[in-house]
Amino acid sequence: MGRLGRHAAAAAAAVLLLGGCATAGGPTRAASPSDPFIYSFNDAFDRAVAKPVAQAYDDVMPQTFRHIIGSVFSNAADAWTAVNQLLQGKPTYALSDLTRVVINSTVGLAGMADIASEIGLEKHQEDFGQTLGRWGVPAGPYLVLPFLGPSSLRDAPAWGVDAWFDPLNTINAASQRNAAWGLRLVETRAGLLRAEGVMDGAALDRYSFLRDGYLQRRYNQVHDGAPPPPSYDDEDDDEADAPAPAGK
Repeated sequence: MGRLGRHAAAAAAAVLLLGGCATAGGPTRAASPSDPFIYSFNDAFDRAVAKPVAQAYDDVMPQTFRHIIGSVFSNAADAWTAVNQLLQGKPTYALSDLTRVVINSTVGLAGMADIASEIGLEKHQEDFGQTLGRWGVPAGPYLVLPFLGPSSLRDAPAWGVDAWFDPLNTINAASQRNAAWGLRLVETRAGLLRAEGVMDGAALDRYSFLRDGYLQRRYNQVHDGAPPPPSYDDEDDDEADAPAPAGK
């Protein structure tokens, strides 16, 4: 087994171990009293650094260029999505996502144009946290990670696996690789600027709003947008992983 394979196996084992320690009845509302503190830290950092940078980027970058940049990063993400589709036992979707990568990387000029979507190949988004959820690993307690934001006991270490196998890491030159990571982070934050206004208008408690929204979104993603109806026959069902309704 090569170096990447050993790291992947170790990471997967660690995540499965953590999943075994998670509460069986679905994610709890908070893993530790430090979550609100970390949320406050993240919010202060976002207001002081991340949001101003994203706003400046949004102001000066032409939308055409932003669309191209987003398409390139989206194409790179499709490769890891295809791997996770296969790990989840969905070979048809894996082949479709891999085909997207081939088409967009060639005809679409390294992903600058999303030709695959234009010819009817649907885009999917899968990550290792979703894969673990499909394998039956419960979400566990809700967590707030420094700089990264909402997560869970399952998703936090799974994010490390996603980051390790990110296609951007294939860029050999450290300066170019770091620049690509930075650009993607800024582009991602800029893409949230308009949605942020909706959250500000709807949420009296931003922490609870983000927590409940994150847990519900991840639950839906694990089940590909079609989660099973809640079961009231066995409250201790180990398969139950649904968060409480938002706002409750």
